[in-house]
Amino acid sequence: MPRLTLSDILLFEDENFLLVNKPPFLSTLEDRSSPENLLKLVREDFPEASVGHRLDKETSGILVVTKNPEAYRHIAMQFENRQVSKIYHAVADGRHDFQGKVVNLPIEKQNDGHVRIGRQGKPSETVFQTLEIFKQHTLLECRPITGRMHQIRIHLSFNKAPIAGDAYYGGKTVLLSDLKRGFKLSKNTEEEPFIKRFALHALKIQFSGLGGNSIEAEAPYPKDFKALINQLERNKR
Repeated sequence: MPRLTLSDILLFEDENFLLVNKPPFLSTLEDRSSPENLLKLVREDFPEASVGHRLDKETSGILVVTKNPEAYRHIAMQFENRQVSKIYHAVADGRHDFQGKVVNLPIEKQNDGHVRIGRQGKPSETVFQTLEIFKQHTLLECRPITGRMHQIRIHLSFNKAPIAGDAYYGGKTVLLSDLKRGFKLSKNTEEEPFIKRFALHALKIQFSGLGGNSIEAEAPYPKDFKALINQLERNKR
């Protein structure tokens, strides 16, 4: 399999910023379980590069990378002041009609690296909008106002709409046998998950460049997320 290069995932570039479409299963930063990570990849071309924010290893989608320290400070201030607009798409278990549903729940980080809803946690806000309802799942637009760890995942879980495949927060494994009528598994074989991660994709981002210009881009769905949506559409008919 050919080695991933920056040009494979590049969505936008100017003198200060890169917008890239991170594949699922690639860590944003160095990870003990894998020597490869997105920042390492970018630094092969831009040694001073830093990431403006992070995505979970399993989450695919758009990431802001800065080329120099001034650009990093600029985007960091916008994240701190909640001036960056982000849109994610998620496939949730169950059928949900969220019409601009605002979830305000404090998120508290635990010692094991995961999070929970807790009174001592930091204020966290996400807005959810239903895009399409399938037989057993819902495609959601998620707009995180704050940027807490696992925010979308735990806010959906708390509202009984865990992300499909997100076992830690209550999501169910997605199996083709549950989606496709008449599906038959070959004898003496064990069924593999249809999507081997939780179904969350960072679709769009918008922020201000150093000159005050608006910078925005959209990251196309990766193959596994697109295949899941297509299968859910077919099963709906």
